[in-house]
Amino acid sequence: MDMESASSVVLQALTQATSQDTALLKPAEEQLRQWETQPGFYSVLLNIFNNHMLDVNVRWLAVLYFKNGIDRYWRRVAPNALSEDEKTSLRAGLITNFNEPVNQIATQIAVLIAKVARLDCPRQWPELIPILLESVKGQDGLQQHRALLTFYHVTKTLASKRLAQDKRLFQDLASGIYSFACSLWSHHTDCFLQQVLAVDQAHALSSLERTLLSLKVLRKLTVHGFQEPQQNMEVMGFLNAVFERLKQFLECSRQVDPDSPCREKLEKTIILYTKVLLDFLEVHPCAFIPLIQRSLEFAVSYVFTAAGEGLVFERFTVQCMNLIKTIVKNEAYKPCKNIEDSKPESLEAHKIKTAFFTHPTLTEIGRRLVSHYFLLTKEELAMWEEDPEGFAVEETGGDSWKYSLRPCTEVLFLDIFHNYSQTLTPVLLEMVLNLQGPSNVEDPVQLLMKDAVYNAVGLAAYELFDNIDFDQWFNNQLLGELQVSHHRYKLIRRRVIWLIGQWISVKFKSELRPLLYEVILNLMQDPDLVVRIETATTLKLTVDDFEFRTEQFLPYLESIFSLLFQLLQQVTECDTKMQVLHVISCVIERVNIQIRPYVGCLVQYLPLLWKQSEEHNMLRCAILTTLVHLVQGLGAESKNLYLFLLPVIQLSTDVSQPPHVYLLEDGLELWLVTLENSPAITPELLRIFQNMSALLEMSSENLRTCFQIVNAYIYLSATDFLQNYAEGLCRSFCNLLKDITNEGQVQVLKVVEVALKVSPVLGAHMFQPLLPSVFRGIVDGERYPVVMSTYLGIMGRVLLQNASFFSSLLTQMASEYNQEIGQLLGGVIEMWVDRMDNITQPERRKLSSLALLSLLPSDNSVVQEKFCGIINICVEALHDVMTEDSDTGTLKDCMLMSHFEEPKLTDDEEPPTEQDKRKKLLALEDPVHSVSLQQYVYEKLKAQQALMGDQGFGALMETVDTEIVRQLQEFLQGL
Repeated sequence: MDMESASSVVLQALTQATSQDTALLKPAEEQLRQWETQPGFYSVLLNIFNNHMLDVNVRWLAVLYFKNGIDRYWRRVAPNALSEDEKTSLRAGLITNFNEPVNQIATQIAVLIAKVARLDCPRQWPELIPILLESVKGQDGLQQHRALLTFYHVTKTLASKRLAQDKRLFQDLASGIYSFACSLWSHHTDCFLQQVLAVDQAHALSSLERTLLSLKVLRKLTVHGFQEPQQNMEVMGFLNAVFERLKQFLECSRQVDPDSPCREKLEKTIILYTKVLLDFLEVHPCAFIPLIQRSLEFAVSYVFTAAGEGLVFERFTVQCMNLIKTIVKNEAYKPCKNIEDSKPESLEAHKIKTAFFTHPTLTEIGRRLVSHYFLLTKEELAMWEEDPEGFAVEETGGDSWKYSLRPCTEVLFLDIFHNYSQTLTPVLLEMVLNLQGPSNVEDPVQLLMKDAVYNAVGLAAYELFDNIDFDQWFNNQLLGELQVSHHRYKLIRRRVIWLIGQWISVKFKSELRPLLYEVILNLMQDPDLVVRIETATTLKLTVDDFEFRTEQFLPYLESIFSLLFQLLQQVTECDTKMQVLHVISCVIERVNIQIRPYVGCLVQYLPLLWKQSEEHNMLRCAILTTLVHLVQGLGAESKNLYLFLLPVIQLSTDVSQPPHVYLLEDGLELWLVTLENSPAITPELLRIFQNMSALLEMSSENLRTCFQIVNAYIYLSATDFLQNYAEGLCRSFCNLLKDITNEGQVQVLKVVEVALKVSPVLGAHMFQPLLPSVFRGIVDGERYPVVMSTYLGIMGRVLLQNASFFSSLLTQMASEYNQEIGQLLGGVIEMWVDRMDNITQPERRKLSSLALLSLLPSDNSVVQEKFCGIINICVEALHDVMTEDSDTGTLKDCMLMSHFEEPKLTDDEEPPTEQDKRKKLLALEDPVHSVSLQQYVYEKLKAQQALMGDQGFGALMETVDTEIVRQLQEFLQGL
């Protein structure tokens, strides 16, 4: 690009690209995209964004295009990579001055310089760090700030590199600049503190910004710049200084007005100091050991004593708790069970912790956690009144414990209780004892305290297993609490039912379950919505539990299910509806077919809920899960849902529809259970299969479910399905087999095997293009046993149940291998006999025997040559399938099935699906289950004898090992 003429056209394009008019915007974006690979383009962009006279939006866009170009074209190996000469010029231009007046653009320039540094520093860009350090020392305030901002982003980027060589380079850099970074941080910190004392707010804010940036640099250097940081006096000196600086900044927070511009940055800086300690503890736990005592003293004094009152803010409290928690549960600080095996560092850390966590300290921490931090706040109580659903969802938690005070407090309590349960258990039990009996509804403090103590007992349920007789407590205390109907007592009703949920899987007698269901039934009608939502959650935990017995629950099923449905209709928030739906799903899953009389209203409501949740994909996932369990519970009756169900499956599994990203997995599961429970194929159900080819092309983790769906269609209606879709399916399978794991191949081949089992003639015809590769796999001796076993299962079906097709396939393959038909057949039989051990399933072993026996009687010399091998296989299979009949004492084929019986089920057993019934009926016609192997061997040998005559047959039998002949005679005795 010619620089002068290029600058004006690029500037014009950038100007148009900032326009709101799409007629100008689109062509400009296209033009800029074409210029991305033109030499000189990035030099023009550099000149544009460095020109402070130009429009801010244009300069901003120029920076973004430059930054994107680094990602795409800066590496030497990238297609259309920038030339080395241009990169040299650009690097020089990026650090000529640090005087960008616009904050947002300055940050973007700092980020793009860091991106170049990640690729080029220090080898191709050795001057970067020295220039940054020189600029940081300058007297010009703007230049100093921008250079420091860039210095931070460069340090952050270089610290993130993880290759060993890059780590060593960063460590070299850290050792070279650490002293300077420390002095820089110390200088700006002192300036800030002096300016705060002098009430010089304007200068204080400027110094605080520099303090924050220099501290960010030091954080990266300290955590990632040293392999053995404990051996560096400067590093340990800085870390020890952090505690003093933290105290100074916390005192500062008393003096700074809450509405001051300094306030937000001051709190950020305080948090950053704690992050330095937490990061160092996480990356260098052994180097942190000298800091354990001081860290615990500092954190505990601010969080659990009067020292922190009026000083600390929530995020700082959270950070202090995280510091205590991480020290308490750090594996590096725990000695081995056998003390002699412990590292000296672990013993030292354990000694420090033991000396610190004395009985009085632990008691005070335990009491204050429960009696101070566990108390519901005014804001939480107000939220309960104003937005009960929001409160209920907030209380169910999430993974926010690192950043939010309540969950963080609860996690710390659990960790400390787990590690020091001997000390803390009596403390908690005493608190419980002090709150026996119903609380005074006029005393809100007492109610809040009881809520907090019960919360602690619920959280520590597993730790308190041996110390609380929960069944007795439930009967003597908790039941009475639940019967107090005063509106202020909702606090305790909600906490008690939550508490029961925490203990249900820990210690709760099975005989008490009906009493609990009575309680749940009453509380599901409580006037307070939060109590009802909490009760529903406890119900889920109860029915999910190992001790759940359907027969105990059935008397309450109708009433509770009706109340759950009312709750689902009543709640309005997406998260709460999901929560209630999960409970409903769980109940349906556990009671299975017993739910049928009670789901009418739910079935009518779900289409409306589905329509309302168009913008809420996670709620739709919950609906899909509910439908899965509903279809399983309804069985064949689920056909009445098809008007709603099939369009839902269609949408959820259509990869051209954006929601599939969220809905696909649950949608496939619903599709599968719908097919498994379908009494008969319908045109609409068949039509959905049009979605499958795109799913098979994706080759995603859902492939196994896709294969199960294909099998379900074959079992449901092989003729209709295969005639409509086998051709396309065959193409998809051929493509899949080119690039799939051995396990994947087996899944594909099993579908073919199922098709041959259900419809031997149609299956072979429809999957004809796949069968030559199966034949080749057998002839060539496929090495992977499970694949070979599946090959032999498929070929066994073809040979036994479609002999004419096998004959034509053999002719086709003989031509391909350029062999005589007999010679090729001999090779196949020989390989079959040789690889019989690859087949582990008794059904397939019997199938192989029946298939090879089907070649008899034969006057073919090749078959007679392999006669010995065929008999060997048959005797092996007879050992597999022949068992003694307890009634007659004679041997019988244990795989024979003569009739179909509905199994007798207990309440906890799932009834057979329609597909299970189809498989059973199919098995009645399957030679594996309808033909006696013993009888079949006898008849085939008799026919061979008749064909060859006694003398010829005798000579043939002499080719078989005498021990095998003896075993064969034992099996055939009596026939």
